Amino acid sequence: MNKGKLFVVATPIGNLKDITLRALETLQTVDYILCEDTRVTKKLLNHYQISKQTIIYYQHSPESKIKEIANLLIEDKNLAIVTDAGTPGISDPGNLLIQNLTKNTEIKEIIPIPGPCAAIAALSISGFPTDKFYFAGFPPHKNKRQKFFKELAARKETIIFYESTHRIIKTLSELQMFAQQREIMVARELTKQFETIYRGTVEQILEKIKKGPSKGEFVMVIKSI
Repeated sequence: MNKGKLFVVATPIGNLKDITLRALETLQTVDYILCEDTRVTKKLLNHYQISKQTIIYYQHSPESKIKEIANLLIEDKNLAIVTDAGTPGISDPGNLLIQNLTKNTEIKEIIPIPGPCAAIAALSISGFPTDKFYFAGFPPHKNKRQKFFKELAARKETIIFYESTHRIIKTLSELQMFAQQREIMVARELTKQFETIYRGTVEQILEKIKKGPSKGEFVMVIKSI
């Protein structure tokens, strides 16, 4: 393997079997693995008996950490970046790191190692039009939240966004303001033991989630108009 490359490695969103042979080979051969949380990444590495030194890089890492990573690449070290789950850079701080590295003329190669992505996984089973879709990431927690949903209301293509267990009920209630007549699909805990798929109107799904388990990570898919 040539030196001085950054590999952007997608990892499982739940089921540890959902990793490519190429991703495993990459993780086995790089010099360092950049990760958000060493505890999460170590579970994956230990499962596949991969012993590599990890470097923490997360949302609040200082600018000095980006310089440290750039210097490792300039020193001909191979690095892999992973997120806690899914594809780095998708609603993930990895995109900021990559943006900064692409501006450094001494860093030549940033290579994608594709694999799991919760948004695409949910979209693939939605049955909604996929020729055009809009990915909105996570809704804001407080500020600009109303603006976020107003902007979604104006979109006609299929919409995908993420939500956490703490705000799923609130978010579904807010969706009733503009998506009351649109079909939606909500995927909870994709690929995990308690994976659940809800289909119907916002009102129907809200009632189901209120009655059933609401813990876990959610992907919301709203059908195009």
